Amino acid sequence: MTPPPGRREQRKAETRQAISDVATELIIRRGFEAVSMSEIAEAAGVSRKTVFNYFASKEDLVFDRDEEARDLLREGMLARRSMPPLAAFQSLVQELLESGHPLLRINTGAAAFWLTVAESPVLAGRARELQALLIADLACLMADAIGADPADAPAQLGASMLIAALVVAYADALRAFNKGNDSTPAFTATWQRGSMGVRAALSGTAYTARDQ
Repeated sequence: MTPPPGRREQRKAETRQAISDVATELIIRRGFEAVSMSEIAEAAGVSRKTVFNYFASKEDLVFDRDEEARDLLREGMLARRSMPPLAAFQSLVQELLESGHPLLRINTGAAAFWLTVAESPVLAGRARELQALLIADLACLMADAIGADPADAPAQLGASMLIAALVVAYADALRAFNKGNDSTPAFTATWQRGSMGVRAALSGTAYTARDQ
């Protein structure tokens, strides 16, 4: 009997997550280059074709939350359109931190994951590509919020600086965690410093205040 559409989509999502979880565990334990798609399929109890039905590449298996991150950015910025774009992004980051969202969570699993990424040239390259996509998305959202062209230089500059500050703050927090220290002060200090830099760079524009 064919499950109803809602249940069918749920089962697909569960299968996708299960495959990704198995792949991530194998790759963290053995290294990205040492694990094949066939081994992932066998460990997940599915066919190799099924794996490719859900993931176009092995890199996509590792960065399976890319679309979620981009959706989260878009929805979070759109929900804050009453705020200047810089304040909107800062508010979104604060909400994710306070809620303990997995995308910004610092724990043993996150530390192992990012160490694996750093040790693989392929994964490190893919991480940079995804970072560039987030910057492009954020720049468009910031420009749209004030009615500017998507190619507006201050929007491009601000988005690049904000994502870079977020990445550096997260990396600083991971280093603190790996040393056995509280990661929150490290993240907060670096993030605040980066945000101040963005505010200075965008001073006098509508990206920092509606009345500019």
